[in-house]
Amino acid sequence: MMTTRVITLKELAASLDLSITTVSRALAGHEQIALKTRERVAQAARQAGYVPNTAARTLVSGRSGFVGLVLPIRGPNLVDSFLGEFVTGLGEGLVSHGADLILATAAFGHSELSVLRHVVESGRADGVVVTRIAEVDERLAYLRERSFPFVAHGRLLDSDFGYNWLDTDGAHAFAEAFDMLYELGHRHFGLVTISEPMTFRHLRQDGLAAAIARRGDPSVRLTVVTAPRFDQEARIQAVNRMLQGPDRPTAIVALFDELALTVMEEAARAGLSVPRDLSVIGFDNIAASAYAPPGLTTFDASIRQCAREIADMLLTIIADRPAEPLTRLIRPTLVARASHGPAPQTRS
Repeated sequence: MMTTRVITLKELAASLDLSITTVSRALAGHEQIALKTRERVAQAARQAGYVPNTAARTLVSGRSGFVGLVLPIRGPNLVDSFLGEFVTGLGEGLVSHGADLILATAAFGHSELSVLRHVVESGRADGVVVTRIAEVDERLAYLRERSFPFVAHGRLLDSDFGYNWLDTDGAHAFAEAFDMLYELGHRHFGLVTISEPMTFRHLRQDGLAAAIARRGDPSVRLTVVTAPRFDQEARIQAVNRMLQGPDRPTAIVALFDELALTVMEEAARAGLSVPRDLSVIGFDNIAASAYAPPGLTTFDASIRQCAREIADMLLTIIADRPAEPLTRLIRPTLVARASHGPAPQTRS
């Protein structure tokens, strides 16, 4: 059986007429190495099929070259549409710097914190990414206490808790959604949300409430229904309570696209036309939102790009340990499709 010999770091360096140290640092993405040199080394490594020796790299640098992400199993699918895009972007961002992603799963009924502790204390990862931040998040408290490099995708309610985060401005998006629908004549609004104590739920709902308050219009009403995030049956029941009531809203804003798609599906079953009878707006711009008839109006949260930027932030933190937390707030972009329109003329 014919085998292909694996090229060594020494041979790769010799072929480029560079020192082993320079090539090693270039492959690790060190900014001290010129960008053109890093690109040249990366291209040569790909062409030669060079694979770095992880064990040797760990001994020399004290780093594993891996970043960890814990995925809790909370529904029938391990990865939903949001996490699928996020994991893809995170992996892309890490690979571009010569790092790799470790996925650890927290089975249903098991503590996500215990899995995170194992990832950290085993030394398998140089840093971790934490998603779906809770109002009070024990994962972030643990990581900060350990002084372990991490970036959160989302924010805590406690603004005095210093940590590294990147988030999308859901409050601004929900205010923008309200203002747009208000100008189209809508006065009775619906909000479909979740029961879990997630910070993004509060921020988006607060943005909607603030926009309503700014109008100062006593004719504006808001009806809210809530269901557990991963309970599809409860979600459908909650949506139908809103749709089948004697005084249903003319416009519904959903906390995220999957809820908005449920609203559109149940509206169709009830014989309602979107947007003639009911306007619907979501958040995230997952792939399915473009194809669900008539096309969901939503906000593009740039999930994949955010994950790439989180990878960049985390690798900077691992390498440089900045004195101040790195933070970034990204404004989502309205994607106006066909699920929103003027308020029905026959309804108030």
